[in-house]
Amino acid sequence: MRLISSRMFSLTAATLLFSAAAHAVVEVEELDEAVREGVTRVVSMEEGEDGGEWPYEGVYRYRGSIPIGYRVGGTGIAALAMALTPGYDEDESRQLAVSRAITFICSGTGHDLMSPDYDGGYDVRGWGYTYGALALLTLEREDLLPEAQVDEAREASGFYVAALQKIEIPEIGGWNYARANGGRPSPPSSFMTASALQTLFIASDLGYEVDAEVVERGLAFLDKNRARSGEFVYSGEASQRGAGGVPGAIGRMVIGETTLHLAGRRDEADVRGALDAFLVHWEELEKRRAKTGTHVAPYGVAPYYFFFAHHYAAQAAEVLPRREREVYRGKLNALLMSVRDAESGTWNDRVFDRSANYGTSMAVLAIRMPDIGLPAQWDEGED
Repeated sequence: MRLISSRMFSLTAATLLFSAAAHAVVEVEELDEAVREGVTRVVSMEEGEDGGEWPYEGVYRYRGSIPIGYRVGGTGIAALAMALTPGYDEDESRQLAVSRAITFICSGTGHDLMSPDYDGGYDVRGWGYTYGALALLTLEREDLLPEAQVDEAREASGFYVAALQKIEIPEIGGWNYARANGGRPSPPSSFMTASALQTLFIASDLGYEVDAEVVERGLAFLDKNRARSGEFVYSGEASQRGAGGVPGAIGRMVIGETTLHLAGRRDEADVRGALDAFLVHWEELEKRRAKTGTHVAPYGVAPYYFFFAHHYAAQAAEVLPRREREVYRGKLNALLMSVRDAESGTWNDRVFDRSANYGTSMAVLAIRMPDIGLPAQWDEGED
């Protein structure tokens, strides 16, 4: 089949071509039960000497340990899953777990490896800034911060938002977890840049100090990162790197188009095209789920890309006109339920047992996206 532009890909064509798993109908009661069980499992996976940790586990280690950026970022994602699902107001165990998560996320500001004074190399502190801040900012926006922790959380949010802007790639803009040493310009990553921008959109909406020029440079990079096919390449500009193929880029496409849409740079057709491509090529993600290795040929898809992509596909569906959302929500939920471990009630895209906390949290947030809604929009006139 010839790959075509994501913008040209119609809903009808996608319906004819994507995986049979997406045709299944999942009843609301089944989804609700899966969310309840998933959140219960996430609560049970709490770690840490003083509790409050839900670390993301990948292959990268710093001196043999999971780096603090993964610990803070993973905890932020788990906190959102616990707080933004039904029953939170009456569930003291969840409330206490989220409170401990807030304490841990805030404590990350004092860790040496969370300092914004870093000049490059392979490093994941930016993920900690992005998702640690996202959790605190979202809890603030939804008025879910415990009263006794409001000041501490807002101070930490301010730190992470400022730090994220400080580690912007020099001259080019955008962000990457692997970049040139010595503070030199280097290719930004599409999916990290889009994630960081969404956090800054919310921060700005809540009144935190966000430099409009930092945001505009990130958006300008995302524009240049998109190939004519609709693919967002892994890093750098599409014209410089070429395109590796839409099937391996579908997660980057949904978050990239949605982020640009939130800034007024894309219309609904662009987002719809990315979402259709996700449905059509979903099996290329499924081939790599819970497998060893990382960027494996032919598309360089890594296992940990799986639930990240699902989460942002669910977000993309909320951009579309109301009459279309239910159709896409149903198809995405059917795909998620097709890969759920029914015995444990969890989702996991890695070979590590621990990473079920991340996979389950992302899946739960994806299912709950209609009620969570979109992050804040960015007004290009903001300063």
